[in-house]
Amino acid sequence: MVEAKSPRKLSLFDVTNLVIGAIIGADIYVASSFGAGLLGPFSLVVWVIAGLIAIVIALCFAQCAMMLPKVGGPYAYAKRAWGPFPGFIVGWSLWLAEWISLAVFPVAFTRYLLFFFPNLDLLTQSLVKVGFVAFLAISNIVGVKAAGKINDALTLLKLAPLVFFVVAGVTWMLINPVVAATNLSPFAPFGFAGFGSALVLIFWAYAGFEISTIPAEDVEQPGKNIPKAVVAGILIVTVFYLTTNVVLFGVRNFSLLATDTAPLAAASNGIFSGNIALALFGGLLVGVGALISVAGSDESGMIGTARLGYALSADGLFPKIFSKLHSNFKTPYASVIIQSATALVAALLAPLIGGLSLLISVSVFFLAIAYFATCASVFPLRKKENHIARGKRKLLIPATGIVFSAFLITQCSLYQIAVGLVLLAIGIPIYIRFSPKKELTEVKQMLLSEPRIFRRIYRQEHVFLAHVLLHLKELYKRLTGKTVETSAVG
Repeated sequence: MVEAKSPRKLSLFDVTNLVIGAIIGADIYVASSFGAGLLGPFSLVVWVIAGLIAIVIALCFAQCAMMLPKVGGPYAYAKRAWGPFPGFIVGWSLWLAEWISLAVFPVAFTRYLLFFFPNLDLLTQSLVKVGFVAFLAISNIVGVKAAGKINDALTLLKLAPLVFFVVAGVTWMLINPVVAATNLSPFAPFGFAGFGSALVLIFWAYAGFEISTIPAEDVEQPGKNIPKAVVAGILIVTVFYLTTNVVLFGVRNFSLLATDTAPLAAASNGIFSGNIALALFGGLLVGVGALISVAGSDESGMIGTARLGYALSADGLFPKIFSKLHSNFKTPYASVIIQSATALVAALLAPLIGGLSLLISVSVFFLAIAYFATCASVFPLRKKENHIARGKRKLLIPATGIVFSAFLITQCSLYQIAVGLVLLAIGIPIYIRFSPKKELTEVKQMLLSEPRIFRRIYRQEHVFLAHVLLHLKELYKRLTGKTVETSAVG
């Protein structure tokens, strides 16, 4: 691995790309049909509303990053604002949210696999989940990463099915406007009682923007570029999500979508229903793309969760085992093993305790706690960091973020909240046992060193749609004769 060398300042494009790369992954394959059974086609509106909520909360993260330029994340903001225990609760909430997300993807992977093998029994499905988690855990411990053209090929395999789906779907809707209009009506067949539940499930697809926050000192004109990048990045993601879902609902009736385990693959089959060979190809392309994307998202989420546990351990808030590195691979292997094993148990129990929707809703519950704390911490951080807010907008954004975060929490069901509170309470004895008696200074310095921060940024720039945008930027500069700036990290 190449050491970072005096990395250049990140431009508006770079930071926008980081936001996109942090959000878009396999979530669109998983969450695309959740609103169908709750709101019908009206769930398209919820995708826009969820995007706007994500923008407001992300702007609060940006404000916090400007005030604490050296360290980022909800845990650091809450700890600085209110002290170690609130910081721990927020960090614990975020760890739980990411840990539960690890359990989502084995379930989603199996659901898409059922599209190809509909007769898989429960035992076989369980074995698939075990193999899925074990493979990714070993990959994360060994630290093997695809590079160069292999990485480009994997990115293409993730993105191409969605581009194919949208282009083919829009063409189909133009050829069959009456059928598409019929599928999109009535627009709100179930009324609006399911709005809150749909919002919670759909918002999960936007989660991830919180890890795109980087030290402001590493960005060109951070006061202008970070807010612009947040808004532009999430708007691009929203358009991408909305376009995909408009095609999905236009091609396939909401009553069918509500029961689909692999909605995009099933809709692709429907687009080419008049030609068996094309229908098989369309379903296969999108289905395989979903499997690859789900596996890739779980891999990146797994190392991200391990890193958070590593950071909490570095502050003396988690058992030391979470900060143990493998002697050969230099990866937090113990953290990966613990979180993978426990997430696998949750994935195996998912059909018995509420399924995919429960896992996602509880994950959003924990995320909303971290978001609430981050938005609220803006105010005490301003006083502690002697930061002067200019304009009422600076005050309105965190206040609105607090309201949005609280609303997300209240839209979870009582059962989901109860599950969340039980898991949250488990953190209290952990804190009592491992309360900050001392920091693991060496580990913390290594975690927060500038080269490692920029390596993480580099990896984030090479995720899914963001990777394609990087290539388009380089192509544009070459065509216009401008010098292409290469990343200083690797």
